[in-house]
Amino acid sequence: MKGISRVLIGAFSAALLALAPQAAKAQNYPDKPVTIIVGFAPGGPNDILGRLIANALSERMGQPFEVVNKPGASSNLATEAVVKAAPDGHTLLLIGPANAINASLFTNLPFNFRKDIVPVAGITREALVLVVHPSVAANTVAEFVALAKAEPGRIRMASTGTGSAPHVSGLLFKTMTGLDLPIVHFAGGGPALKDLIAGQTQMMFEPMSAAIEAVKSGKLRALAVTTATRSSALPDIPTVAETVPGYEASAMTGIGAPAGTAAAIVEKLNKEINAAFAESKFAAELAKTGGAPLTGSAAELAKLIEGEIDKWAVVVKAAGLTPN
Repeated sequence: MKGISRVLIGAFSAALLALAPQAAKAQNYPDKPVTIIVGFAPGGPNDILGRLIANALSERMGQPFEVVNKPGASSNLATEAVVKAAPDGHTLLLIGPANAINASLFTNLPFNFRKDIVPVAGITREALVLVVHPSVAANTVAEFVALAKAEPGRIRMASTGTGSAPHVSGLLFKTMTGLDLPIVHFAGGGPALKDLIAGQTQMMFEPMSAAIEAVKSGKLRALAVTTATRSSALPDIPTVAETVPGYEASAMTGIGAPAGTAAAIVEKLNKEINAAFAESKFAAELAKTGGAPLTGSAAELAKLIEGEIDKWAVVVKAAGLTPN
């Protein structure tokens, strides 16, 4: 028995020694400026959220958190840069819906998102809005479906590019309703929204943060939101699922780190990000984006991301999508 006890004590001591460096790193973290890499140009929804969380963490953690924009390849360039960074918590990734979609859309990526990025903490889960040009004679999803079925191919759907959240959300809607809605791709959300407002296209699934002002000003009409429950930003607008049972789509954002980042650092970041949601100033700024706070543990975020990857893989495969 004494021999077994010595073995157990020795194993326990070794485990403590192995954890000690991690604990020390977490205690001193961050000890220099932290970079959050965003895979899109400045000014867009992902960039806005990245800067909000960077400002909050700068105030809470005593070191500058700075956003670096690295657009290109549907955010894959940004993801690759983080994958290759030192796993010390000083280079982070702004995770967005593109990451979940790209996992099946691209077949030759130089990284495996599931294995090479560690989920840290959620930021928001944002509804998209099914919006139509005011010339479309429909005020509800049911009326829109009836109109589109009566005139197949006439109503054109705007998209922000192959595999984007608006695109795959629209594809899911087309599949579940059986509608013939020709898709017109644009080089980004700005041009797509501009042409929709001008009436060059007739409908679109647009992120809440980008659509809400056009809806409130009457330039576009909102028929539904894409989340499972109604959005507090547009509380009178029903969900798509109220007419098309089972439909759900959303733009999830969060923070990720390179694989190999110490668990203690991940936990510290997660704790600080979740604590920021309780601050009135941060909560008010976040509410302006139209997204709902995505609180919870790193493990909960990982489970959510896995579900998103699996969900959009079905849509990508069914549509036979390939990168442009």
